[in-house]
This record gives sequence, structure tokens and C-alpha cells, in this order.
Amino acid sequence: MSPRYPRPASGLRRVALKTAVAGIITVGAAVATQLSASAAPHSPVPVSADRHTASAADHDPAPDLGTVLRNMIVPKGELQRGQPSAADVLKVALSQVGTTADAAGGTKFNQWFMSTPAAQSGAQRYGGKISDYADASWCDMFVSWVGAQAGAPGVGVDAFTPTHAQWFQQQGRWGAIPKPGAVVFFSFSGDKTVGGIEHVGLVVKDDHDGTIETVEGNTDESVKIRIRPVSEVVGYGYPDYIR
Repeated sequence: MSPRYPRPASGLRRVALKTAVAGIITVGAAVATQLSASAAPHSPVPVSADRHTASAADHDPAPDLGTVLRNMIVPKGELQRGQPSAADVLKVALSQVGTTADAAGGTKFNQWFMSTPAAQSGAQRYGGKISDYADASWCDMFVSWVGAQAGAPGVGVDAFTPTHAQWFQQQGRWGAIPKPGAVVFFSFSGDKTVGGIEHVGLVVKDDHDGTIETVEGNTDESVKIRIRPVSEVVGYGYPDYIR
């Protein structure tokens, strides 16, 4: 599916629209505990152009959650006083592993997004309506939800992956290094332009062997840990907790 342009409302339904931490983080089983659904149902519009089915490059089986956490290295100096760290953000994201879409294709991430100003502005921009997000592709809504839950506005809020990537570029927070906690944008078609982005997730760690470990939403209709080849990466957005 091409992500180049979001479709009007009628086509959106299935469009692939605390403490500074250094060294190895061992969070343990507490991370697996689901966050309470304290966030009220939420919602915003045109949908992320994301690829949510597994590709041959997924290299499954992915490592188990405990292994990922034991091996996760967080760079020094990335935490400012009173601000979340990459480890905080990843803890939230990894706590959602196993969350799946309902029978209609929606999730709590869709509902949350629909309640945000981004949903309203997106609906106006693309000529749709907020309810179009209810069962839309949700990889970017998941990333946005994680940032909001962790108190990290620098993650951004969007449902359309190319515009989310452009947002990072406009801030000068775009690059080619897979840092833990970075927002990673993928193209499975080989198109390395921002307009060709199809999917998004968060970097857990760089394997230094041509692959990265990620946590992603809307992959096989659920939140999963993946191992992806860097050849599929278009670029990385660096939230402000990454220095």
C-alpha cells in the first residue's frame, strides 16, 4: 500500500495511513504489567500509512521481553531533570506487548487518538471525520500514545507516518543512527524518501549486526517486539530525551 497521500474519509478505514540511565537496564516482569486504561477513550484522523502484517524481513521469532530488557542499553546524559528518559518511554511501550486489535480493527490507541487535537486537525486537513480513526491503521497512534503516557511530548502525535517524519525533520531531529527510544520509520518497498514511509515503531536497541530490535504497534494486528533489518529503515526521529 502506498503511503504517499492520505485518502479522503471514505478510504481511511484500512489505509496504511528516573534518573539518568547508563548501561544495562533490567526492568523485570513489572514491565509486562498492562498500563491501566486510565487514558480516556481517545481519537484523531487520516490514518497512518503503515504495514501491519509481518514481512519476510521480520526475522521471527523475536526475542522474548526479558531478553530485550536485559540487553537494552540507554545512552548516558539523555535525561533532563523532570523529563522522562528513553528507558521510561520504552518501559511504557514494552508494557503493551501483546495488546491486540478488536474484531472491528480498533484499539485503545485509536480511541485515545480520536480525543486529541491532532485528530480534529487531521480530519479537517484530509476532508474526513474523527470517527474514521476508530478502525484505522494504528502503528503511529501507538507510538503517539506511548509518548503521551510517558509524558514525552517530543515523541509527537500523528496518525500518518510521512507527516510524523516530516515533523522531526522540521525540528532538525532526524538522523540515521538507531538510538534506544528513537522513533523509527520504515519503508518495505525500497523507497527511501519520507513520502514512501509505510510503518513506524520505537527502537529498543541496535544489534550492531545490520538489525535493530523494535517495539511496534499494528504488526500482525498487535503490539510486538520485532527484529528488523536496517535496510528497511528510512530514518529515525529523535525525541528531546535523546541527546
